[in-house]
Amino acid sequence: MTTAIYWFRNDLRLEDSPALMLACQNADFLLPIYVHESTLELETPWGFSRVGEHRKVFLQESLQNLKVKLRRLGSDLFELSGNFTEVFAELRIQLGISQIYCEQIEAPEELEQVRALREIGFELHCVWQSSMLDPKSLPFELEQMPDVFTQFRQQIEKQKLRFTNPIEVIPVIPPLPSEGRPHSSQAKTNPSPRKSLFFGGGDQAQAHINQYFARTLVDTYKQTRNQLIGMDYSSKFSPWLANGSCSVRSIAKKLTDYEMKSGANDGTYWLWFELLWRDYFRFLHFKYGKRLYQSKGLSDQKSKQFDDVKFNQWTSGNTGESFIDAGMRELRATGFISNRMRQIVASYWIYDMEGDWLAGAAWFESQLIDYDVYSNQGNWLYIAGKGTDPRGGRPFNIAKQSKEHDPDGTYQTKWLHRDCIL
Repeated sequence: MTTAIYWFRNDLRLEDSPALMLACQNADFLLPIYVHESTLELETPWGFSRVGEHRKVFLQESLQNLKVKLRRLGSDLFELSGNFTEVFAELRIQLGISQIYCEQIEAPEELEQVRALREIGFELHCVWQSSMLDPKSLPFELEQMPDVFTQFRQQIEKQKLRFTNPIEVIPVIPPLPSEGRPHSSQAKTNPSPRKSLFFGGGDQAQAHINQYFARTLVDTYKQTRNQLIGMDYSSKFSPWLANGSCSVRSIAKKLTDYEMKSGANDGTYWLWFELLWRDYFRFLHFKYGKRLYQSKGLSDQKSKQFDDVKFNQWTSGNTGESFIDAGMRELRATGFISNRMRQIVASYWIYDMEGDWLAGAAWFESQLIDYDVYSNQGNWLYIAGKGTDPRGGRPFNIAKQSKEHDPDGTYQTKWLHRDCIL
């Protein structure tokens, strides 16, 4: 009889989960766990919490919903906290389990976790499952993928690749081990008034996705995606995609089904186009790995020197540039800002304030409820000119951006008001 651990990482769902399906097929007993890694409680080198309160609350909501789903199938979710390898070593002592199934995450820290577990004798089965397209379906090896997104996209479209079909929801989970179960140690979050537009969990994700397509909002996605206020101007799938509460392949299939029923248009194409960007940033990690996390990135020059006074002005929304300050205050208050504002405030930090891009990326990691290691790193590299952008960086004209995207100052008025609420 085989007993295994299923280690949930950024795949907090039961639908379209090949890694979980493999575990269910091969194990007679299965222990689902989530580990709250103690190192994530530490401060960054720049003096702030690596994971902010908005992210913690959204994660806890997502885990609670996953726990409910597992319990409906006669299983459960055990949340464990502490030093990563010590948590797993203790589980092996308690339960005698040495097999672990999990999703593959191709980022340096996550790869190091897997290496460390194998080094102390665990047998890991890691399955890649977070991209819209299966890497095996691509017309090139990932180590030789085109650097420039346009060339990457053109090769994908030439082969008429759209998405990899999702697998079904797992109907049966193997029973929990009978020889004992660990004690959950849930992460503590400080209760505070919710200002977020988002509530974590797979059920919330599905409800949002369904209403988005039912209301045909995708038809206007291309025209409205750069707006700044509200829920409907863009898809808002990213918070749930980030921690895997929903599957990008399921979304892509729903998008294609929508096109078959209602017709394709600029909006439906552009949503797929943006999901392809998400894949692109993931696949770049197979090619460049740790280089994407160095100060100089893929360039020849290191980042600017860190200035904590300027950084505090930027993060608190007190730069004196009202458009930037509005964006940074929204981020701090809600854990979310639009994609357009992310590019604008990042550009301002890098080029106008001559800031260290790594510090900016770390601040986004701390604050954003839809923080995704691949997309966050990829976008900051892109803006900073230290990634694969052929233009060598993206400095924005702030006055021009403000005039185009907040011509009557509504956004700035909303977020610069001292008592602003959603």
